[in-house]
Amino acid sequence: MKCDKKDLLLYAVTDRSWLGEDTLYHQVEEAILGGATFIQLRGKELSQEAFLEEAKEIKELCRKYQIPFVINDNVEIAREMDADGVHVGQSDMEAGNVREVLGPDKIIGVSAQTVEQAVLAEQRGADYLGVGAVFPTGSKADAEDVPLETLKAICQAVSIPVIAIGGISTGNILKLAGSGICGIAVISAIFAKPDIRAAAAELRSLAEKMVQA
Repeated sequence: MKCDKKDLLLYAVTDRSWLGEDTLYHQVEEAILGGATFIQLRGKELSQEAFLEEAKEIKELCRKYQIPFVINDNVEIAREMDADGVHVGQSDMEAGNVREVLGPDKIIGVSAQTVEQAVLAEQRGADYLGVGAVFPTGSKADAEDVPLETLKAICQAVSIPVIAIGGISTGNILKLAGSGICGIAVISAIFAKPDIRAAAAELRSLAEKMVQA
């Protein structure tokens, strides 16, 4: 399964921080019903076994709605449970090595902060890039800020789709209009909200306006 540009419009990254009495399965389903077009599963705080079980459940949910589903960082789990692909950071694993492990048909996303990183990731087989943090964020303390000019330069330098990540909300998403990105990746802007479906629906509507502007 290769990702289409339109699949990346509203890319939702899971986070267990706001589960409370809810289940991740239900929260992800609410995000999809609200308009999320792509799901990335993060589970750094889980054991390998627990993460694998959760990943299998979320994979089936995404198949039900025909939404691409990738695993964050963990290439082995992505291979073992036959996810649609994986998203890796610059330090996790070179895109070329991931391609060797997962084969030609899986989706590989790579994080990038510079034009050089972006071009290299594309050369090594990345299918899309996640660029950020474009705005200040609390979810990744080590994420460097990427100025809008750099985001635009990355979009111009590569032929694969680019999404922006980091601190994106309903209040600032339209500032990304004209940058060349095909979508946004969000965490708290969906999963920290009391009404996940409504939050996703609002972001989806704004993302559509942003890419058309």
